[in-house]
Amino acid sequence: MPVKIRLQRHGKKAGAFYHIVIADGRAPRDGKFIEKIGTYNPTTNPATINIDADKALTWLQNGAQPTDTCRSILSFKGVMYKNHLAGGIAKGALTQEQADAKFAKWISEKETKIEGKATKLDSAKKDAYKNRMNAETAAKDAKAAKIVAKNTAPVAEAEAAAPEAETTSEA
Repeated sequence: MPVKIRLQRHGKKAGAFYHIVIADGRAPRDGKFIEKIGTYNPTTNPATINIDADKALTWLQNGAQPTDTCRSILSFKGVMYKNHLAGGIAKGALTQEQADAKFAKWISEKETKIEGKATKLDSAKKDAYKNRMNAETAAKDAKAAKIVAKNTAPVAEAEAAAPEAETTSEA
């Protein structure tokens, strides 16, 4: 029985939400599955991924084959790297402590990168808001100046016409 790690679609139209499941490769996409190991929500920015890494690692070591998308998700969360390190431990190239240290270092770098992206997105959103408000204020000021110019023009013409009327009455 070929076992796959794959996505099972949920949610509504244009609002996809996925469960990461272990399923028989012959079962339908949204059909029967063996075990649910996590969720994936691509609609958020950055995408929200909740996965039980230990279960995923166990299934990988037992021969489950991830689909391409699941492979990238598992790689993003470090499960594939942990599997790689476990292979090194089995071959005797690494000790458990060295593998744990490498994985901890990788996780800290990954979290820093994710926080950096979230901070960058947040600051970009704030900058876009400030630029939009500044443009709106400038447009409002331009409209106000136009209205003032329109309303003051007849008054200036009336003042210019009034001295001419006085000069004609004096003559």
